[in-house]
Amino acid sequence: MKTKELVYIAVVTILTIALILSMIPGLEEYGQWVTSPVALVAGLVFALVFGKTYSSFNKTMSKKLLQYSVVGLGFGMHLMKALESGSEGMLFTVISVFGTLGLGWIIGRRMLKVESQTSYLISSGTAICGGSAIAAVGPVIKAKAEAMSVALGVVFVLNAIALIIFPIIGDAIGMTMKEFGMWAAIAIHDTSSVVGAGGAYDTMHPEMVLSEGVSSQEVATTIKLTRALWIVVLALVTPYFFRGSLQTEGQKKPWYKSVPMFILWFIAAILFNTYVLSNEAVLGSYSETGEMIGSFINKVAKQAITLSLFFIGASLTRETLKAVGIRPLFQGILLWICISVISLAYILWV
Repeated sequence: MKTKELVYIAVVTILTIALILSMIPGLEEYGQWVTSPVALVAGLVFALVFGKTYSSFNKTMSKKLLQYSVVGLGFGMHLMKALESGSEGMLFTVISVFGTLGLGWIIGRRMLKVESQTSYLISSGTAICGGSAIAAVGPVIKAKAEAMSVALGVVFVLNAIALIIFPIIGDAIGMTMKEFGMWAAIAIHDTSSVVGAGGAYDTMHPEMVLSEGVSSQEVATTIKLTRALWIVVLALVTPYFFRGSLQTEGQKKPWYKSVPMFILWFIAAILFNTYVLSNEAVLGSYSETGEMIGSFINKVAKQAITLSLFFIGASLTRETLKAVGIRPLFQGILLWICISVISLAYILWV
């Protein structure tokens, strides 16, 4: 067995053990260091240092593990709670989600000429909830490993920046708890970073939390989880946008038949969690147990997604990175700045 194969097996083993430990009460601290960015960077570094290793295994794991994980995410979503945002909030969500996709197309495809899959994944991650949206949409459009890696990398970099600068900006312009929570939920990609930014702003202004009776973290988390439900809508309409490239040569079929089966299972998981596992009328005294089961499946799914990011990163090559260039990063930055400024203006003045 070659050195690079031994290193590959060792890294995968360490990541897997750490992710398992992070779910065991009392041992979480030994596995919390393995985050999505860490797993992706580990895969990228491995690929750049050692080159492609176990290519077919990487391809299978990055595809199948990601699909199964997306289904598991459905057990962490509650349909009725998400719809409680009201018609006004729903209208704003629709406009912001599809407005972001449209703006991403203009910036990425028309202005910067970014490859179509990469551009769409960056736009999807910006529009809804970062890595989770990319993980759900990627398999739908049969995205290449390099497109997934680049899009995830861009989103994670901007997430880290947002976590630092958003509370500072919010403090500088004197935003209320509700205003900052709304802004963070709309303009920051991943849910984890939204929660972190909200918590940081609460820590900066504990007196405002008491006076206003609500924390920015609470507002941000609620809105972000509501927006996360739009992964379903995006996954269902995406085949229409890519109906040309998804057609098999010599075969033509309606675009909606290109919706992969795992998305339907994802929807089924959301409905099962909403109307069975979280339904006291169905489970009675066991409803709390049902919620615990749904929460556990959701947690396992998130850890599996983290592991799949290593396989995605390990599929890249130096040649691919050179070919991709820095245009996707420019798209991500420009789109992020536009959404941040537009949403901030709407929150403060509309």
